[in-house]
Amino acid sequence: MKIWVVLIPLGVLQLASGLFLLWDILGSMFGIASSPIAWVYYELAQIGAVIGLILGMVVSVTLMVRSIRRQRAAEESLRLASGAFMDVLHERFADWGLTPAEKDVALFSIKGLSTADIANLRNTSEGTVKAQTNAIYRKAGVSGRPQLLSLFIDELMTDPLAGMNTEDRPQMDKAS
Repeated sequence: MKIWVVLIPLGVLQLASGLFLLWDILGSMFGIASSPIAWVYYELAQIGAVIGLILGMVVSVTLMVRSIRRQRAAEESLRLASGAFMDVLHERFADWGLTPAEKDVALFSIKGLSTADIANLRNTSEGTVKAQTNAIYRKAGVSGRPQLLSLFIDELMTDPLAGMNTEDRPQMDKAS
């Protein structure tokens, strides 16, 4: 069922309820005369207004809780994907036999830092970083940074949660 089928009538009920209560209070405060209605209908209108406002509050809290759950599930998925990416990086670095210095340079390179920035962060010369970058490309079997990045992107294009049991995966509420 679409959530809007419930929210639109509830919104109309809340608006009518709020306007009724506001009119009633302002009428009493400022002495605005209105045509009298039987007390039974007046009481039913007040009860309906209160029920409408309470239902609105219940629906608002329910939607907020669902939204918070979705946000947490999305954050968990992002955390798992981020962890999976780092796992893939470390596995590939180990497979290629990178030295600790080459691992640092490769990670900075993948993060998009320039040769000059990497040299500055590592307190080495740009020539050293270029030599390490060339060694990384040779060991990885690629010709440059775009191909290096594509190795990781291709591997992560598969479902990072594929190895998890269904009950272990973060549950995402289906959009209504």
